[in-house]
Amino acid sequence: MDGVKVIVDGMKGLGLKNVSSVCSISEMDDYDLSKLLDKPRLNIERQRSFDERSLSELSIGLSRGLDTYESAYSPGRSAMDSPASSARNSFEPHPMVADAWEALRRSLVHFRGQPVGTIAAYDHASEEVLNYDQVFVRDFVPSALAFLMNGEPDIVKNFLLKTLQLQAWEKRIDRFKLGEGVLPASFKVLHDPVRKTDTIVADFGESAIGRVAPVDSGFWWIILLRAYTKSTGDSSLAETPECQKGMRLILTLCLSEGFDTFPTLLCADGCSMIDRRMGIYGYPIEIQALFFMALRCALVLLKPDEEGNEFIERIAKRLHALSYHMRSYFWLDFQQLNDIYRYKTEEYSHTAVNKFNVIPDSIPEWVFDFMPTRGGYFIGNVSPARMDFRWFALGNCIAILSSLATPEQASAIMDLIEERWEELVGEMPLKICYPAIESHEWQIVTGCDPKNTRWSYHNGGSWPVLLWMLTAACIKTGRPQIARKAIDLAESRLLKDSWPEYYDGKLGRFIGKQARKYQTWSIAGYLVAKMMLEDPSHLGMISLEEDRQMKPVVKRSASWTC
Repeated sequence: MDGVKVIVDGMKGLGLKNVSSVCSISEMDDYDLSKLLDKPRLNIERQRSFDERSLSELSIGLSRGLDTYESAYSPGRSAMDSPASSARNSFEPHPMVADAWEALRRSLVHFRGQPVGTIAAYDHASEEVLNYDQVFVRDFVPSALAFLMNGEPDIVKNFLLKTLQLQAWEKRIDRFKLGEGVLPASFKVLHDPVRKTDTIVADFGESAIGRVAPVDSGFWWIILLRAYTKSTGDSSLAETPECQKGMRLILTLCLSEGFDTFPTLLCADGCSMIDRRMGIYGYPIEIQALFFMALRCALVLLKPDEEGNEFIERIAKRLHALSYHMRSYFWLDFQQLNDIYRYKTEEYSHTAVNKFNVIPDSIPEWVFDFMPTRGGYFIGNVSPARMDFRWFALGNCIAILSSLATPEQASAIMDLIEERWEELVGEMPLKICYPAIESHEWQIVTGCDPKNTRWSYHNGGSWPVLLWMLTAACIKTGRPQIARKAIDLAESRLLKDSWPEYYDGKLGRFIGKQARKYQTWSIAGYLVAKMMLEDPSHLGMISLEEDRQMKPVVKRSASWTC
């Protein structure tokens, strides 16, 4: 505990600012920009752009719609050594909140005296450190949100700038050069006590298991940049030439033209949170949802100058196509399942109903019992002759937060979670995917991966970090009671179990067989969920309102009308 105090005291000396002087939620009313005129630190024209401009406005000048949560603003909070507490908090903070903040601060990583991120895990009892002592881009997101919600934006700003510098490095794996826009999966700060110097070593996939570059890092970076901007009300960071160029490089990679006939993004196994072979190659829902959300965030972060306008136009076109494709072909509910069950095959021409030539006999037996009459979800993957019917938590939660899911689809996803609570939540939120693959299928799909055995790790394991995404989705869909129930489950075990990385078993009853303790994003995910439930206005930094002008006519069943 003394070591923790030293770290906290040291952090105080770094001069991280509180932002308690910024404007209130009501002052951020997007319909009355005159209220912002007395706020000289904000660029009025850019403030407007940080609202979710509709795609139609970019093309034909129609007005945009705004959502209550989307226009909500997260004001500055408390001092660094005490977690924020909302004035509207209707219940006493749980005792483990203070322990969580203490553990989160213990994970801070410094570069030349400034905090630049948090390590993946602080488990010194583990025999193998591997890369858990590094700062992962995806892992830092919940930590960043926790700090933003607590009025500590400087840590997030440092992280965004440092990873941007790493993006500029020349990236080679063996003799092959990666694209300019690739961001690292992780980086490590090396301290030389003799020379008193700090250096950074970054991993762009050349050290990763499977040697796969992280597709999701760039998307999370853009999403986090918008969260920082939304939280602080300061657009100056996003408007810097460096950040603008960084976004354009990421977008160049994912918007490049090729042989694709789909607007979705083709990916290899292991390119996201599921960073090992798990049969998600192709068009995984996690990447498509993050892709969609990052595009929408970039749309409002890019400056409308000569270079920015080119990307804004390309993004607008891609979002129209991507939203239609995902809402039409990835969506599954009871009626759609019945339609696929009755599909005819070998159909030709644009009039084909079974456009991907999916063989009905390939539908797994479990999905017929899993699908309730009321409810639905975005399936894991769609490509020629293949539909991965597995339910993936991250992809469906991000689909809700980004408004890739229509309000009706978002409601149906929440209906499914309630109907299948034992399967998807059980005793520890939240299953990363359902169901687990096992036996011969496990051998083929995972390559006999000993870590991804059934109901473990990525193969049906339960990940506490997903609690923050579930909570955000619950708040957005008006189901806070679901989030409270999930948080209660987490509070019954997380601290007692020393904040494990993941849990094993059908119900998530057992600490993962190879799970690290004091996993930072398990800690931060809990704090973010807790703070969002106490103060729902925090949702505004991570949620996007539906663009009604982009909404296509989806000729699919509506399970919510059953």
